[in-house]
Amino acid sequence: MESKNTDEHFMRRALQLAGLGGVFVAPNPKVGAVIVCDGKIIGEGYHQKYGEAHAEINAINSVQNKELIPTSIIYVTLEPCSHYGKTPPCADAIVQLKFKRVVIGCVDSFSKVSGRGIERIRKAGIAVKVGVLEKEARLINKRFFTFHEKKRPYVILKWAQTQDGYIDRLPENRQKGVNWITQPETKILVHKWRSEEQVILVGANTIINDNPSLTVREINGKNPIRVILDPDNIIATPSAIFQDDVKTFIFNNSPKKTEFLGNHIEFITIQDFSISSILKELYNLGFLSIFVEGGAFTLNKFIEANCWDEARVLKGNTYFEHGISAPEINAQRVQSHFGKDEITYYFNT
Repeated sequence: MESKNTDEHFMRRALQLAGLGGVFVAPNPKVGAVIVCDGKIIGEGYHQKYGEAHAEINAINSVQNKELIPTSIIYVTLEPCSHYGKTPPCADAIVQLKFKRVVIGCVDSFSKVSGRGIERIRKAGIAVKVGVLEKEARLINKRFFTFHEKKRPYVILKWAQTQDGYIDRLPENRQKGVNWITQPETKILVHKWRSEEQVILVGANTIINDNPSLTVREINGKNPIRVILDPDNIIATPSAIFQDDVKTFIFNNSPKKTEFLGNHIEFITIQDFSISSILKELYNLGFLSIFVEGGAFTLNKFIEANCWDEARVLKGNTYFEHGISAPEINAQRVQSHFGKDEITYYFNT
């Protein structure tokens, strides 16, 4: 029997691979797989893109000598699927190839799997070990588990604030364009954060005041889908969000009668603009995660409803003296720095 340290060693490699899938696999989970024979890795794979082969299949396909598989162990960060989706069940492939042993990071809580993959493999007489680096395996798929267990997307709040606690200047003191608080280099970090989530969400006033594109122009990454909360239809059509082809949902209280704005714009009418109703709509659309960037009113609504999982607060070396107060959060936190800027990460545990 392989030692605990050996199992953890190869599971850590599988977790590294899982992380490579990033947002491209959503709404599927991020999964990595490693195949080991006589203590040596003979195959590796990860789920690379939604709708394409899963980690187990990619790992199996990478094995040059398939005759070694019946004497091999496959390490998988998440329970192998047992249902037909975009691809056939991975549990069936493991059974058909007669792996000697299967080591799993954590159980898949998705209702169509949830223990069925493990049961199928065990019934075939294959030894299965579950729960190796379970905490780490669940953490890498925190968005996926939140979606299926809490029936809402994973919510990350983000804002920048001055040293004296303001998120923005007062309207009469605003300069034309965005009133930057953090150093220019921090924009690259924020764009990286955006690229890691499916959706970026802001209120209508942020569009009117800042006219942002809400894209990832500073890096080579995937633009998040934009969601704009505009209950009263106050956004003007010259706004930047109407000038490109990035998919955008605009939530309002009543249908907007307007000219054709492009195939990338879709209006969604909801009567109740509570945070729970907004999150329910995003859940129904299949979004695993949202990145809420403002403004202060929208951020505070998420905090008041206690509908958030992380907050990332950037503090620049700037003073406004007067302005719109930044939101306040009282939760577990971790502090770090990015150049001249301070970052505080809050976790709603």
